[in-house]
Amino acid sequence: MPVAASAPRIAVVQFPGTNCERETVRSVQAATDCRVELVWHADPFPVDRFAAAILPGGFAHGDHLRAGAIARFAPVMAGIQQFARAGGLVLGICNGFQVLLEAGLLPGAMLRNASLQFRSEWVWCRVERTDTPFTSACTIGQVLRLPIAHGEGNYVSVDRLEPRGVALRYCDAAGNITPLANPNGAQDGIAGMANAGGNVFGLMPHPERADDPLLGSCDGRFVFESLAAAIREPALA
Repeated sequence: MPVAASAPRIAVVQFPGTNCERETVRSVQAATDCRVELVWHADPFPVDRFAAAILPGGFAHGDHLRAGAIARFAPVMAGIQQFARAGGLVLGICNGFQVLLEAGLLPGAMLRNASLQFRSEWVWCRVERTDTPFTSACTIGQVLRLPIAHGEGNYVSVDRLEPRGVALRYCDAAGNITPLANPNGAQDGIAGMANAGGNVFGLMPHPERADDPLLGSCDGRFVFESLAAAIREPALA
């Protein structure tokens, strides 16, 4: 998709071990009229340059220590934290979600999957809220078919979460929240969540791997179309 030189920019952050950055760039470009740029983890994040930042999936720094623990200290993250705390839109996908947790931009933590196995499969997720910049194109109760690929997706929180923070829950094809539909043992079946301000969002499923019929689902487009609408909104105000 050709974009104007003055179009808003979206950053996709790349760490050593990231392996989903190209798919993410492609998906975002297909859903928006924004310029999408890769930002290297060792570079500072220019907070005034971008309309949104995305931390894609992979295995940042080999997931040594624990997933996201080293990436959290990358030079780029100081700017990402500043950007997020100023209300900037930040999306973390799988490993990116883990990095956001480690950086304190979302509450809670990730444990190894309850099965102690790496899970790579298609799952169903029920949309719990649509008042975020990342789910506004969905409807409450909508069931999305998305793929997962992770070994540490067992979300936990010491404090019971405010229900409004949960945006996606693992479910069956009919939208029922059941233990059998939970692929990793995540607390309350949480697959995706937003911070209190709604501008930071993390999810374990990969929307960039579900944006074309050839991939088996187009449901991932809802996430990127929601982001595109959120970026356009200020211009329409």
